[in-house]
Amino acid sequence: MSTSTNKGGMQKTLSLWNFFTIGFGAIIGTGWVLMVGDWMVIGGGPVAAMIAFIIGAIFLLPIGAVFGELTAAIPISGGIVEYVDRTYGNTMSFITGWFLALGNAILCPWEAIAISTLVSDMFGDLLPILRSVKLYSIMGADVYLFPTVIALGFAAYVIIQNFRGASAAASLQAFLTKALLFGMILAMGISLVKGGPANIQPVFASVEGAASSTSASTMFAGIISVLVMTPFFYAGFDTIPQQAEEAAEGLDWNKFGRVISLALLASGGFYMVCIYSFGSIIPWTDFVKSSVPALACLKTINIFLYLAMLCIATIGPMGPMNSFYGATSRIMLAMGRKGQLPSSFAQVDPVSGTPKTANLLLAALTIVGPFLGKKMLVPLTNVSALAFIFACTMVSFSCYKMRLTEPDLPRPYKVPGGKFGIALACLAGSLIVLLMVVPGSPATLNAIEWSIVLGWLAVGLSIKALHRKRTPAPAAEPTVVPISINDTRYPK
Repeated sequence: MSTSTNKGGMQKTLSLWNFFTIGFGAIIGTGWVLMVGDWMVIGGGPVAAMIAFIIGAIFLLPIGAVFGELTAAIPISGGIVEYVDRTYGNTMSFITGWFLALGNAILCPWEAIAISTLVSDMFGDLLPILRSVKLYSIMGADVYLFPTVIALGFAAYVIIQNFRGASAAASLQAFLTKALLFGMILAMGISLVKGGPANIQPVFASVEGAASSTSASTMFAGIISVLVMTPFFYAGFDTIPQQAEEAAEGLDWNKFGRVISLALLASGGFYMVCIYSFGSIIPWTDFVKSSVPALACLKTINIFLYLAMLCIATIGPMGPMNSFYGATSRIMLAMGRKGQLPSSFAQVDPVSGTPKTANLLLAALTIVGPFLGKKMLVPLTNVSALAFIFACTMVSFSCYKMRLTEPDLPRPYKVPGGKFGIALACLAGSLIVLLMVVPGSPATLNAIEWSIVLGWLAVGLSIKALHRKRTPAPAAEPTVVPISINDTRYPK
């Protein structure tokens, strides 16, 4: 594989398959293992949950197409910062990039916590020695030595791969994606042999789960209750365009534009199969009674199948950790190039082509994760979702405005439906943001989450004020990198 670099020093090695696995792995993660029971409980059954997830994927398709158009036209790292800057100015660009950095960066330590939680709660039942050395309790959650060390080992491997460069990180992502797919095939096989469609009956019922209960009184209300959660579980497709500058030379940018939508559709299909498979292994009303039902039901069927799925579930968080690590470092790189962050963020390693300062910051943040306890980052989940969908909405509006202000910009891929399709993306993003900020909405932020959002914004604006007079490092300014010296899409 080629390791050529552009003048900024970034490697150009990623293929269409690499981009697909980066996005797909970031989206699906391990939410399907840890949360599939809660989806059924909240929706009032597997059918409502499946409908909600497919609607969620369709709802986000226009936004995915917008990312495809802009990234194919302007293939640079952290492109979101560039798109908004060209249309709505530097301040709005900074706010968008800053919030997206928050939303993505949160998920690196969060996934490290997920690994330590699985090792402690699940492997700890089989090997009590894992919980033999308790370090402390934080927010009611116990932190144990051995699960923490194991989680640090997984996190360190992801960090090292990202320091080595985009190609190494992409190879890790491809392996993890295959492992997750194997886990789903395993669940499907068990469902076909042990279960059946009768187990997804009744179509709707109010039930009590281990950590949640059905609040909806009708199936329609159940679908809506799950639907407002889906943006968080589809977050991750934005990791594809963040690393566009590292695309292999000769990449078909028209096909690249479709990769994001394909990752969304594939994830929607994955979630539907996941919910059906686990919901039909045993009667779903019995399935949801355990704390982690996807693993608990397998334990009663076959201990070896349980161990296989548990291993997959434990390494699974490395996938989104890897994707969001790379994406967040590229967002910070773009902000450094724009002078929105200190100039050190604009520098890339001459050997690996990775953003050095951003990687160091993210490494520190990720390593802290396992020490925080499983309840420490719960309030950040909704903050992450809001930051993600806000950035997506700003990109959609930028795409629409750019059609008016830069009509001659070469666009190898265009949003289906033209301006109407882009308008649908703007509408979809705006509706989801409103669901998260309007009081009384089932997905509105609480006081703690609002304090995090406003605090992060205050810190960001302070940083911007300190650096507003600084100019980007000249050697690191990427402009738009041609795919080849003969590429006519870009003005000379």
